[in-house]
Amino acid sequence: MAALNVAPEQLRFFRLAVHRLDRRRPLAELQQAAGVCGLQNSPPGAWETALFQRLEDCTLADLQKALYVDKSLLQAWSIRGVPLVFPTAESDVFLSSLTARPGEEPWIYTQGVGLALDYLGMPWEEALALVRQAVGYLEDHTVQSKEELDRVLAAQAAVLLPPEQRARWNAPTLYGRTDRQSVGGAVVSFALRPCSFSGLVVFGQRQGISPTFTSYRRWLGRDLVTRPDAEACLVRKFLHAYGPSTPARLADWLGSTPVQARRLWQTVEEELAPVTVEGKRGWMLAEDMDALTRAVPPEEPLRLLGAHDPYLDARDRALLLEDTALQRKVWKTVANPNVVLRQGRVAGIWQTKTVRGKLESTVTLFEDFSPAERTVLAEKTEEYAEFRGLTLKQCTVQPL
Repeated sequence: MAALNVAPEQLRFFRLAVHRLDRRRPLAELQQAAGVCGLQNSPPGAWETALFQRLEDCTLADLQKALYVDKSLLQAWSIRGVPLVFPTAESDVFLSSLTARPGEEPWIYTQGVGLALDYLGMPWEEALALVRQAVGYLEDHTVQSKEELDRVLAAQAAVLLPPEQRARWNAPTLYGRTDRQSVGGAVVSFALRPCSFSGLVVFGQRQGISPTFTSYRRWLGRDLVTRPDAEACLVRKFLHAYGPSTPARLADWLGSTPVQARRLWQTVEEELAPVTVEGKRGWMLAEDMDALTRAVPPEEPLRLLGAHDPYLDARDRALLLEDTALQRKVWKTVANPNVVLRQGRVAGIWQTKTVRGKLESTVTLFEDFSPAERTVLAEKTEEYAEFRGLTLKQCTVQPL
């Protein structure tokens, strides 16, 4: 099959529409916006910022009601082990689908557990089974804070071990926090992600600055049920949001091994069509081809995206920002900045600080902006401050 050749600009316009960033959508479309590919919630509040950028008349109260009262949204550890907010009705897609089969481990977020396992003389399979047994505690309890969760579950697991191994389990951690975590607590921390995929642990209602944790059944009053096509649905979401792509990029997005990504890719292989962008070939859902060719420029050309917005989760970062030196200012190992989006391209970054209920914002531009565009950025910053219940004290727009 001959590949369709698509200009980068056309692909950006298509992705903006897929991610609901071409124009604001009604609040009634909250579920659809959250379900495109889920919403990362690190740093805390990132998911709220993402939906604010996509929905009209969106308030924090609306979003927290959906997550904590109606429970139509759910937060749990998902792709790449990150806290993700997604439609509760699609829990099997964002959780069960990530479960690895024999020979498909380790995930990117469990690779570091080897040091603790060597010290314990325990294989990963045994450690995971132990934590899965301990995490049953959450069927009847809610635990506040991640540190306390590690401690409580490590104690639950310790009583299941023989005395000699228990002593090593309870020894100070090998990962640098000897006064606050045990070796067992570290193992628990690594194992919680795959436990999440079975619904054994989810996030409950946040208490101040601390998250809470319980089981899927206790939070929602029902079991996690997995549909036969859940894995295919997950891959379709990835390709719809980030195609054209490849199995290697899918593995990177999932945080899985290449073996697991290739198996998942095969669930939709017959639904794909080849697409070439600047000489690079990838695959998209065939059903998206018409929308791709018809995509038009966004109604809102300028956007202020939060750090880790789903749109920025594309693995082909050069499509969004060609300069590799500037890419390193946007996609960091830790503490990514917020991003200025212009016609789907990353055109700058913005950072904020809050002092006594007032927001101060600094926008750093990578490109020349007209006075009118700078005014729009200031207006959008003020809108964001209002969404957060703050007063905008100052918005400084400056060149790099």
